Amino acid sequence: MRKQKGFSLIELLIVVSIILIIAAIAIPNLMSARRSANEASAVGSLRTINSGQISYSAAYPQVGFTLTLANLGGPAGGACIPSTTSGCFIGSDLSSGTKQGYTFALGPNSGGVSTPQNNYSVTANPTAPNQTGVRSFCSFEDVAIRYSTSAGLANPCPASQPTL
Repeated sequence: MRKQKGFSLIELLIVVSIILIIAAIAIPNLMSARRSANEASAVGSLRTINSGQISYSAAYPQVGFTLTLANLGGPAGGACIPSTTSGCFIGSDLSSGTKQGYTFALGPNSGGVSTPQNNYSVTANPTAPNQTGVRSFCSFEDVAIRYSTSAGLANPCPASQPTL
């Protein structure tokens, strides 16, 4: 009788069960890290939008702040030519309204619509709450970024929210 080489079925089952246990421990940590990364990206995107709004208002003082993200950005994949309808101050991925698990909305602050527009409010809400992010973020013309752990923030951004 020749000596057989290889693994027994029991040895393979033990290795597979060890791999499954390690995966069960690692996956929740991976999801938590991904949520944190999405939230950090949302805060960075709000800072980019705030900077874009200040630049837009300085470039087009007769208009003031814009109330649409498309006016801050440019066309997707094409050359951006600065104008009041495509300011070229933010990337086209952000001006589309969604980025890395968050949905961004821009609108007037409590002052309403005026000419020139002297206020704005921007919100960032997770597209899938508790999966892509836990917190919602908002900001307005004072550029302080506020957050909430409730279901989502609506426009206009409430000034009573805690700041980062």
